[in-house]
Amino acid sequence: MTSFDSSPSLTAWRTLLALAVVFVMLATTGWTALQQHGEHGTARERALSAWEKGRVGLLDLPDPGSSPRRLAAFFASLTTAQRIRLADRYPLVVGNLNGAPLTLRYRANRLAVIQARDVERGRMHDSRLSFAGRHQATLRMHRFESMTTGDRHILAFDPTGNGRAAEVFGDLGSAERVSVVVPGVDTNLLTFERTDRHFTAPVGMAVSLYDAERAASPRTRTAVIAWADYTAPAGLGMDAAIGRLASDGAVRLNALTAALPGDSRVSLICHSYGSVVCGIAARQLPGRVTDVAVAGSPGMRVDNAGRLDTHARVWAMRDQDDWIQDVPYLEVGGLGHGADPMAPDFGARVLSARGAVGHSGYFEPGTESLRNFADIGVGSYRDTSCADDGDACRSDISGAEVI
Repeated sequence: MTSFDSSPSLTAWRTLLALAVVFVMLATTGWTALQQHGEHGTARERALSAWEKGRVGLLDLPDPGSSPRRLAAFFASLTTAQRIRLADRYPLVVGNLNGAPLTLRYRANRLAVIQARDVERGRMHDSRLSFAGRHQATLRMHRFESMTTGDRHILAFDPTGNGRAAEVFGDLGSAERVSVVVPGVDTNLLTFERTDRHFTAPVGMAVSLYDAERAASPRTRTAVIAWADYTAPAGLGMDAAIGRLASDGAVRLNALTAALPGDSRVSLICHSYGSVVCGIAARQLPGRVTDVAVAGSPGMRVDNAGRLDTHARVWAMRDQDDWIQDVPYLEVGGLGHGADPMAPDFGARVLSARGAVGHSGYFEPGTESLRNFADIGVGSYRDTSCADDGDACRSDISGAEVI
């Protein structure tokens, strides 16, 4: 276990190290890394523009940014045929509307993925593109082809830029407990799922957790969301060292949790930079979010768990071989993500990650890290294993939470 020395000399050393890292980032990526310009005339922008002009009978279509309650009421007022017609005509809009019926979103996103696949198939043979451009199109085409196979429940999809997506495992509509897996750096459509290192990608993480939750509590109706519906940093550059993308992601994460159907209890399972997203989102989380668990965290943008200003339980774990522990845990002028969630004075419930290897091994079957995530996800708090082999992480928890 890493020693948490808070002496002034160590703090000063870490500050200098952080500034040195920043200097290297600026030298290699430039200040332009702070800017990310959106694409103009993308498929989603065109879909939104068409939606704004569309109508159902005599009714204007609602603002896509409307509250989930208003959007739910709008769709409830339509006939089945009208709802299907909207999904088929505006798949990139309907598929991303918090408040639209789940089955309608799944239908819309399947169509949107198919359309995106066909676009990339054409780009594969476009002589106007460079070899690298055609190769990228090939990779994206194969990813989208994979996303259309079987009965997959794609909850969100946007092919713009590196892309965003979310997928549901289990019956989200009837679930008693919902876990949302929030991944970190280098998450995009191409890394949404992997054949090799399956459990390091959002889909693999979510499938592994879903299986572990069903094993932990077979009678509990569970669902797990692989939530890659935010723009994550690409690599360990400037964007990974600041909170801008995490702040944008937190808005989207809060919108998701507020719009989930039913009255299920929700746990956030946040890995690496995803824990920064969860930390910023914490103070705006709805009451149904009972737990926030972080693994391999670079910080949560606060000095201690109390500053998260959330009623949810805060859990933390880190494998002893995880390189993230060598990152300076501080915040200097917006750079860095604050205190180490594993530190005793942070105030998180510290869990065992025994069996996990490295920064990306937390969702491997058979690890205590995965079992702990599953126990949190189904509310079996007394079954969690603490990092110190004691019961400190389970203090003040009387037992499994009753649904």
